[in-house]
Amino acid sequence: METQLDPMKDDLPLMANTSYMLVKHYVLDLDVDFKSKVIEGSIVLFFETGSQYRKTSSAGKECCQPQFDEICKMRASEPCHIPMINVSTCSSKTECNDFAVSGKEEEATSDEDSNHSNNEQASGISSSKDCCDIEDHGNKDFLLVLDCCDLSVLKVEEVDVAAVSGIKKFTRSAKLTGVSKELENLRNRIVHELVTLPADRWKEQLHYFTHCSQAPGCGELLFSTGTWSLEIRKSGIQTPVDFPHAIRIWYKTKPEGRSVAWTTDQSGRPCVYTMGSPINNRALFPCQEPPIALSTWQASVRTAAGFVVLMSGENSAEPVQHQEGILSWYYYVSMPMPASTFTIAVGCWQEVKQQSFKQKAAIGTNTEFSLPSSQTDLSPHIIFLSQSVLPGGSHLCGTRLCHEIAHAWFGLAIGARDWTEEWISEGFATFLEDIFWARAQQQLSHDEIKGQQELKALLRWRRLRDEVQNSEEELQVLRPKKESTGELSESGASVVKYGLKAEKIFMQVHYLKGYFLLRSLARKIGEVSYLASLRKFVVKFHGQLVLSQDFLSMLLEDIPKQKQSGLTVESIFQNWLDTSGIPKPLLEEGETWKECQLVQQVSGEDHDFELQVTKWIQTNRRIRKSSKKKMKQDEVVFQQLLPDQLVLLLEFLLEEKTLCPRILQCLERTYQLQEQDAEVRHRWCELVIKHKYEPGYGDIERFLREDQAMGVYLYGELMVNEDAKQQELARKCFAAAQEHMDASSAKVVAEMLF
Repeated sequence: METQLDPMKDDLPLMANTSYMLVKHYVLDLDVDFKSKVIEGSIVLFFETGSQYRKTSSAGKECCQPQFDEICKMRASEPCHIPMINVSTCSSKTECNDFAVSGKEEEATSDEDSNHSNNEQASGISSSKDCCDIEDHGNKDFLLVLDCCDLSVLKVEEVDVAAVSGIKKFTRSAKLTGVSKELENLRNRIVHELVTLPADRWKEQLHYFTHCSQAPGCGELLFSTGTWSLEIRKSGIQTPVDFPHAIRIWYKTKPEGRSVAWTTDQSGRPCVYTMGSPINNRALFPCQEPPIALSTWQASVRTAAGFVVLMSGENSAEPVQHQEGILSWYYYVSMPMPASTFTIAVGCWQEVKQQSFKQKAAIGTNTEFSLPSSQTDLSPHIIFLSQSVLPGGSHLCGTRLCHEIAHAWFGLAIGARDWTEEWISEGFATFLEDIFWARAQQQLSHDEIKGQQELKALLRWRRLRDEVQNSEEELQVLRPKKESTGELSESGASVVKYGLKAEKIFMQVHYLKGYFLLRSLARKIGEVSYLASLRKFVVKFHGQLVLSQDFLSMLLEDIPKQKQSGLTVESIFQNWLDTSGIPKPLLEEGETWKECQLVQQVSGEDHDFELQVTKWIQTNRRIRKSSKKKMKQDEVVFQQLLPDQLVLLLEFLLEEKTLCPRILQCLERTYQLQEQDAEVRHRWCELVIKHKYEPGYGDIERFLREDQAMGVYLYGELMVNEDAKQQELARKCFAAAQEHMDASSAKVVAEMLF
């Protein structure tokens, strides 16, 4: 038996052969069961023949067989999981020996049973080698490969779209004579006409997708499930153009599936949501994961009354009663997007529908910011925010919202053609976060906006510096594939470099280096000209997939004087994207952000303000030398600081070797640190751990339980000190939070603790 991929080290395989068959639309029909922690039902996939097949077939070449070799290579390190055979569904003995046909027994597709020798002998497939070695058995059937993981697939069938009433309007150019082969061609012709309807006929298209998805099945298809894929074939069909272009898959999720989180809300009520994990949605439904697979979708989801179903749809869903005690919710998306953008959240939510809102911005002033209302577009696309961003005023929540809103342009409207270039999404969103937040805060002067952005730049610089010092060099490169970026295998399969390395989830290098690159370009070009070029880029590439050079080439063409100064795509690759560590141009900037007033109020040289860090250090020294038990309240007056200033202050104090308990107590009371946002409280917890300040251990426990997404680093700090009380605290908190943590986080923490 061959070893499986190590989720802590390996690349994430994108198995779908999109060059041969490309999903254009999904129709999901699902039931959510909180008792069994399972989502089950069916999904109908509508395909178009892929570009690679059309290219190779027009040249008269063999177009299917090369994919089998690729599948063998990509699955060389995983076993082939074979469902139990229901022999009555096999049309011939040969089919049973060559491929598996699923029965409807639940255990048929479980990982536990799929490796049993009896099952393997019955199917004639005992390893990935046998599964791929179809040529040796004289079988040249086309093999459709979908990305799939942690799913129990029960049945796969062809859908008889020709049976839909009124569908004849799509078949005027086809003639039906009753011959089986022509009937199959007719079905595929209908799907082709349907998926290629112009965008302005999307309502009609959606109508027929709905009815086609409800059409009866017209024959089961052969399938096999692997660790990372679902492979489907139809006996005797040797080319993608003849393969059924509408198929229905009946399946169940597994409670441990890595795409779905079953947990409870803050009130202890059950809820479930998609996690956006490294494996995306392949443990929620069989799909095509490569970036090229842009598709539309619609979904009907049923669950018990009392629960609200939210999805990333373009419509505001109203529940309808499916049966007593069961409500059904329907959503759709008409803009083609990656399957990874499908999101679902089911819980006892309170849905608030408002035309507009205003909220006080807790930034040290009473400035208001508001989001304008829209009478025409209230599409409820989902943004998932950690509960960590909600307490402590609006600063953290506001900036994170701005970051996620920026992804509407970079990540959704424009995507990366190669997922290893995630800086195209995260770097742009981090840069635009500051632009959006400045506009959201009304009545701020230019100097106030610049001060906020320079302070944020310093904090990001410090974070980047720490990250490159404490992470593997290979994970610091923004374009790890370099010249091979964007290249695909013939079938369309590829990998996400280091996509399964658990520590990569917690790294921000793609955010930070990408941000500093864009910031550097903006400073060279000028913000007004730079933002104008950015708008042109969005208009030109809207709805497309891009590589780094697409953006950089357009920018330099738009600003020709920069090319004359020696700034080229190649130099940007060399200095920013293709190397580890801190980019050389960033080191040469001289950290000019340190000159801004907001920074100097904490640590700088502005004589109008007393140095906050120095005052705390001097006070600490006086207390340590003094024999008095109490410090006079009027002895030192500390200025109130903005949240980002507090973060910077605490980071500077973390660099002090020793802070006495009384200064820590005074620090917490002066700034009411327990009431601050999560970024501030995280630094406070670091101080508590470093100085073994036991009165603050309750703050650590609260943080690790309530701010799990940000608390992983603290577990490591608690263990490094080798203090018995701190290690006991870490294990206690992990035991309480473990079942609510995502698998990668839990695994990383477990390795720290045990």
